[in-house]
Amino acid sequence: MGNRLTKIYTRTGDAGDTGKADGARVSKDDCLIHAQGDIDELNSFIGLLASKVDDDALNELILKIQHDLFNMGAEISLSQQLITGKNIEYLEQQLDHYNADLPPLKEFILPGGGEAASICHVARAVCRRAERNLVTLHKEQSTGSELLAYINRLSDLLFVLARVLTRNAGEKETYWQSDR
Repeated sequence: MGNRLTKIYTRTGDAGDTGKADGARVSKDDCLIHAQGDIDELNSFIGLLASKVDDDALNELILKIQHDLFNMGAEISLSQQLITGKNIEYLEQQLDHYNADLPPLKEFILPGGGEAASICHVARAVCRRAERNLVTLHKEQSTGSELLAYINRLSDLLFVLARVLTRNAGEKETYWQSDR
């Protein structure tokens, strides 16, 4: 990183715009800023999740995801590819690994399953919102298709991890029951 922040407030965004990595200014409600904000929020929830997980392998996975999410934010700001097929393949390998021992689903699962699993479900929901905003951004400025695939696999992985965390906490999954 070329410039380190020595002063946190700059007053340059007081009028409702913000600087991109290339120095250009955009409105704070630009679809790029929405996508970056959702990725940042997702990364924050995943950091909270890490603070509730006492498993070295899971924490290593979580840390890798956090680095990937930071790279995603940089990629959409710089228009320079940082997320590749290797990142997506890694998530798919993790999905296969963690899903292998879970019972097949016959119903939808309600979010819950203990504190860590619940946080993981929140992260999954934020991930889906980030995905929607990335799709909007992709339509406007054609981001890399790897970003869309990565965020889609990540939401799947977060769902599977929530199930794993529920099991690890000794909790039971609560299945959705329709009134119909």
